[in-house]
Amino acid sequence: MQTIEQAGTYKLGGRTVRRLGYGAMQLAGPGVFGPPRDHATALAVLREAVNLGVNHIDTSDFYGPHVTNKIIREALSPYSDNLVLVTKIGAKRGDDASWNPAFSAAELKQAVEDNLRNLGLEVLDVVNLRIMFGTHGPAEGSIEAPLMALAELQQQGLVRHIGLSNVTEAQVVQARDICAIVCVQNQYNLAHRNDDPLIDTLAADGIAYVPFFPLGGFSPLQSSVLSEVAETLKKTPMQVALAWLLQRSPNILLIPGTSSVAHLNENLQVAGLVLDTEHLRRLDAIGS
Repeated sequence: MQTIEQAGTYKLGGRTVRRLGYGAMQLAGPGVFGPPRDHATALAVLREAVNLGVNHIDTSDFYGPHVTNKIIREALSPYSDNLVLVTKIGAKRGDDASWNPAFSAAELKQAVEDNLRNLGLEVLDVVNLRIMFGTHGPAEGSIEAPLMALAELQQQGLVRHIGLSNVTEAQVVQARDICAIVCVQNQYNLAHRNDDPLIDTLAADGIAYVPFFPLGGFSPLQSSVLSEVAETLKKTPMQVALAWLLQRSPNILLIPGTSSVAHLNENLQVAGLVLDTEHLRRLDAIGS
């Protein structure tokens, strides 16, 4: 019987977590806005994830907004001692469901307080500072001011560890001169390989890397290669893409999200999926 322990563990802040985690974004409504279509199912997904051994959940109070954190609290509080909740700040949602930058000192403080209240915590395990400079993708620019504001909240005892999201390699270097960084969360997958050098640098320094959009940015041709490999393994393309990420580097932590218990189980089954040399050769070529 497969268990997610087969995927191994890695350190995240001061804790050790299983490399297969869960991302809560899809527990909110369509467009990550408003309540879930089925509240009871959302609770069931979270409880099943923890029952299967997941001890790393990624969330944010701007999912909904204020939706996924309240569901997490309802489903899992009081929390297990080994459960690590990672949240993000640096954005807010407009009434039209738009995603807007929010990284003034006052906005960051409010975001930390909102996360604490809605999760029912006195201190946040890990807070990722998400950078938005007028675009959804990473863009160069100094992050000193917002990061210093978050570091101040850490010094006040509201945050244990700090991570980064949607950042460039230069911003990671700048951040590490300001405070300790325990993880970086960026888009990365078989087809989107810009962070290859960054992943290797972080791995050498024992820092976790958390990719999002494991199938984002694929062309039809690239998808066909992935589908062919998946067919030979009798697995889904998503399972193969996740397995490739697990084998890419030991510091990669996965947070596949879903609002379905069946899909959750399917995602976690990749723990025992090993890609051989030929599979890796074909898959690696997608990003070349």
